[in-house]
Amino acid sequence: MERKVCAITGHRPQKLPWRREETDMRCAALKAALRNKLEALSGEGYCDFLSGMAEGVDTWAAELVLELRDKNPALKLHCILPCREQADKWSASARERYRKILDRADSVVYVNRSSGKTCMLERDRFLVDHAELLLAVYNGEPRGGTAATLRYARRGGKTVVVLPVEGSKHSCVE
Repeated sequence: MERKVCAITGHRPQKLPWRREETDMRCAALKAALRNKLEALSGEGYCDFLSGMAEGVDTWAAELVLELRDKNPALKLHCILPCREQADKWSASARERYRKILDRADSVVYVNRSSGKTCMLERDRFLVDHAELLLAVYNGEPRGGTAATLRYARRGGKTVVVLPVEGSKHSCVE
C-alpha cells in the first residue's frame, strides 16, 4: 500500500491572537484540534507528515507528530527546511526546541543551501508539491505565506483541510 503524505502549514506566533503565550486557552484548543486532525489523518492512511519547521504551528505540528509516532511507529516526520540558517535569529529556547525536533525527525531536507529572498516560498511549494493533502492552520488573513501556500495547493488540485484560528480578527476564514 502506498503511503500518503500530508504537508502542514500555519502561522508564526505573531500572527496568532495569543502570540507566544502557549498556555492561552485558545492555543491549547488549537493544539488539541491539530492533534485530533493528525490522528484522524493517520487513520485515513496518512503516514508521512511534512513540516516546514517555522516557529508556531509548524513546530507544534512536528511535536504532535513525534508524540503520535511514539504510539504508532509507522508515522514519519519529515522536516522540510528553507535553508540551514532558518533558526539562526530565533531565541535560544526556540533554537533548542527546533534542534530537539530535528534530532528526532525521520528526515531533514534543505530546500536551499543558504538564505535568500525566495527560500521560504520555495520551501512552501516543496511541501505542497510532495504531498497529497495540505493541512493548514489559517487565520483568514488574505496576505502572507500561509494564504499563498493555500492558494498554491488549490491551484495544484491538492486536497486542503483548514483549521481556523479561534479569536482571529480576520473575517475571511474558510
